[in-house]
Amino acid sequence: MDPQGRSVPDAVGAAYGARAAEYTELLGSVESLAAQDRDTISAWGTSVVGPVLDVGCGPGHWTEHLRTLGVDVSGIDLTPEFVDIARSRFPEARFRVGALEALPVADAALGGLLSWYSVIHTPPEDVPAILREFARVLRPGGSLLLGCFEGPRLEAFDHAVTTAFFWPVAEMRRELERAGFAVRSVRTRTDAGSRPHAEYLAERVGAAAA
Repeated sequence: MDPQGRSVPDAVGAAYGARAAEYTELLGSVESLAAQDRDTISAWGTSVVGPVLDVGCGPGHWTEHLRTLGVDVSGIDLTPEFVDIARSRFPEARFRVGALEALPVADAALGGLLSWYSVIHTPPEDVPAILREFARVLRPGGSLLLGCFEGPRLEAFDHAVTTAFFWPVAEMRRELERAGFAVRSVRTRTDAGSRPHAEYLAERVGAAAA
């Protein structure tokens, strides 16, 4: 709970909702982000067989980017202001409000799931349940592409919007494997002026862990 008695997801949603227009202006386009991210997400999305869900889609730029590449994709975000902006900007794409820990998707319904910086504000003790939810909605062989901040220790830091967390590669890999994924590749980098980045390509290998 935050000082106002809200759950962490509600507090995060409120924090982003208050700055949704500012965030969209600064970071709400593919062109404003790292070219490596665009190349990674494009190659991944066009390789997926079946529907794709962009979780934590924000103002919808990655969802729309994948849609224009011919991917059967929809976006979901816990912040209603982001979903409203995404629908206004990209009327041909599909967006809805929803929580990462309880996705409105049937078991094994998806071929791919994009989680690009969508769990960075989640307290570490709550991340395993979200990863199990990701595994639940992916069919066996389905693909997860997850991006987050990387660091030598699992620790919080003061993000511009609200508290976020660095994850060591070994710890995120372990949580993914416990949730029912096989990690196929991990790439890290640090761009000038940015915090260290890690991206995980993982495959659902069976039912989510209980």
